[in-house]
Amino acid sequence: MSLISLMGALEIGLIFALVALGVLISFRLLNFPDLTADGSFPLGGAVAAILIASGYNPWLACLLAMIAGAGAGWLTGWLYVRLGIMQLLASILVMIALYSINLRIMGAPNLALIGLPNVFTPFVSQLQDNGWWIQPIVLALIVLAVKVGLDIFLASEMGLALRATGANPRMARAQGIATGRLTLIGMALSNALIALAGALYVQTQGGADISMGIGTIVAGLAAVIIGETLLPPRSLYWITLATVLGALLYRLLIALALNADFIGLQAQDLNLITALLVTLALVLPKIKNKIQSKQGNLSS
Repeated sequence: MSLISLMGALEIGLIFALVALGVLISFRLLNFPDLTADGSFPLGGAVAAILIASGYNPWLACLLAMIAGAGAGWLTGWLYVRLGIMQLLASILVMIALYSINLRIMGAPNLALIGLPNVFTPFVSQLQDNGWWIQPIVLALIVLAVKVGLDIFLASEMGLALRATGANPRMARAQGIATGRLTLIGMALSNALIALAGALYVQTQGGADISMGIGTIVAGLAAVIIGETLLPPRSLYWITLATVLGALLYRLLIALALNADFIGLQAQDLNLITALLVTLALVLPKIKNKIQSKQGNLSS
């Protein structure tokens, strides 16, 4: 695998680290099986793409994309909290609705951004052709800022209440925590991060496509699971760090598999590779626990 291919995989991995952090909030902290990600990722991309194509500042486009994603997550939470619709079904309803909404926003199945300014433009020199390594650095700084901000939020009083809501809703309500309101906030924050990833993704790829959200939730879950396998949860800081590292490793493994000529895999095998990686990530912790338990029995 060439250096440019490696940096490209790192670039996509950093973008999906934001997706993984969003999935971490919904699946792990709130215990909310949320499939809205497959709709909020292209939603963020669609909003950012149409705004950039209309001449708006790319950073403002990212911010508005986050607000749109937060609205999608809030709607999913509202369907569950206020209308009593099952969590999974509520997220599926919003995901389906977002497909039509995203088409309405873009006005077409795809929208090109080639030649238009983006968040990387001020840092990239066309003469030196340094975009292949500048873009991952900018993305790494964004992911670091999001991770630190998320750590601070989750360590705050509201963040602790949100974590309590996911861990034991009944006990949280007994302690006077407004679990419904915290669920809405958590779902909004989760999908805001996923929409931000979508907004950055379209700027790295040079355009938005209506189908780019397919498999987003699987990629996010894979990153979370791989991260937990690599770094067992010890503290909140380690959990978010493991999630980011899991996203990077996930994309690097996919890039290695697709670039390994002796395996014979091609681009259309991406979903197969994803399924295999997720399965492996799910099985490894169980194998590890069995080995540790056997070692413990032998030592005793």
